[in-house]
Amino acid sequence: MNNSVGNAGRLLWAGLRALLVLTVVTGVLYPLAVTGIAQVAFPGKANGSEIKDASGKVVGSELIGQTYNLPKKNPDDAEEAVVPDLKWFQPRPSNGLGSNSVNTQYSIILSGATNRSGDNADLIKWVTDAKAAVVKDNSTADYKVKPSDVPADAVTSSGSGLDPHISPEYAKLQVHRVAEKNRLDVKQVEKLVADHTDDRILGFIGEPRVNVLQLNIALKNLVAAKG
Repeated sequence: MNNSVGNAGRLLWAGLRALLVLTVVTGVLYPLAVTGIAQVAFPGKANGSEIKDASGKVVGSELIGQTYNLPKKNPDDAEEAVVPDLKWFQPRPSNGLGSNSVNTQYSIILSGATNRSGDNADLIKWVTDAKAAVVKDNSTADYKVKPSDVPADAVTSSGSGLDPHISPEYAKLQVHRVAEKNRLDVKQVEKLVADHTDDRILGFIGEPRVNVLQLNIALKNLVAAKG
């Protein structure tokens, strides 16, 4: 009987020691080591791929999209239609980008796709309305957008609903409107887009893309420099 109790006690103590050791190793030392290596090797990515403006203030992440809308007349009215601020380059349509009382330019209400099929009546209406809005908003006195000019990413959201990028084609389509709204030369804005167009990863992975937040920060700096 005494031997059985003693053996059970030794087993329990061995199990407790193993629990304590593994807790320290996997719950403290390993996370600290991984965090330390990440901070040394990839500090930007480890801290959320933050994007800062010219003043050094963090204004977002290069991994998550933002909206660029005019302030609502009544912030408490959930039914009030959102109106895009057309002096900025606009991102993809998204159900994952919204607004809150903390930061109306950078907030996430949800992430996800519409989960509607290609022949769904609601989806077809959304895309049709979005295309009409893109044509109307981006047509200027000396530049007319045709429906056939509108790329797919201008009227559809990404799978996550939080895509921070648009295609170079959509960025170029917005150039004349952005130049007009900010009283800039079209060539200046075209160069801005070209400078912020990223090529395929390793030359063959993915598609060329433009980070909308980085592009708009550069646009803001260009407008400020112009005075």
